[in-house]
Amino acid sequence: MLAGYDDRDPFALDDPVSLAGATRRSIRGWRIAYSPDFGAFPVDRRVASVVQRAVQAFEEAGAVVEEVALTFDHDQRELSDLWCRLITPLNIEGIEGLKEQGVDLLGEHRDDFPPEYLRWIDEGYRMSALDVLRDQRMRTHVYDQIQQVFRTHDLLVTPTLGALPVDNAADGNTVGPNSIEGVEVDPLIGWCLTYLLNFTGHPAASVPAGDIDGLPVGMQLIGRRYGDADVLAASGAFERLRPWQDAFARCAARPLG
Repeated sequence: MLAGYDDRDPFALDDPVSLAGATRRSIRGWRIAYSPDFGAFPVDRRVASVVQRAVQAFEEAGAVVEEVALTFDHDQRELSDLWCRLITPLNIEGIEGLKEQGVDLLGEHRDDFPPEYLRWIDEGYRMSALDVLRDQRMRTHVYDQIQQVFRTHDLLVTPTLGALPVDNAADGNTVGPNSIEGVEVDPLIGWCLTYLLNFTGHPAASVPAGDIDGLPVGMQLIGRRYGDADVLAASGAFERLRPWQDAFARCAARPLG
């Protein structure tokens, strides 16, 4: 949609859409679903509080905000493992492509990769066709639960992350937290509430909801399938009510070292 239709891409849509004016659209009368945790994720109570206050801004814009409950058959650790398995074939494809060109990354540079990455690459090479089918069933279940929300609502809002930003690791291998609010999570991806949309293909944006001690907190806005313009409209409405340009100045002033 950003670059235009290309018939070489089987997923491209031959549907000219202009997004230029979407950010200026009104959201008055919209029904907005708010999920504080996607029904599966632990969320730092400080983050949850900031997002809960931020989502109420949509009521000032004339929308109706309603808290909704999502129910998944799998817990957040199973879902984060699913994401890692689904992304692994793409990584293996790249590794094998380089190997065909004479660059054997795993054979000659294995020690250069983080152990967390190697764990999933090794598991990817062991996966069977039945494993892939099982994962696609899990993915379909996630899609069905999110689609259920859009039968009655125009937008779905969640925190972007379940935790605050972490310090960079001294060894170059920065990962997220191992637990949030006493619940164990995968430090690679388990603190993100964004990857479920990689499963489903719903458009989404993250907008600055506020900060905690100078650290940014994001709010995720999710639209119906192909509803990119709706996501931009909601983002624009929120920015008009809660301008965030000063947040960029604060980030620019933070030292990188």
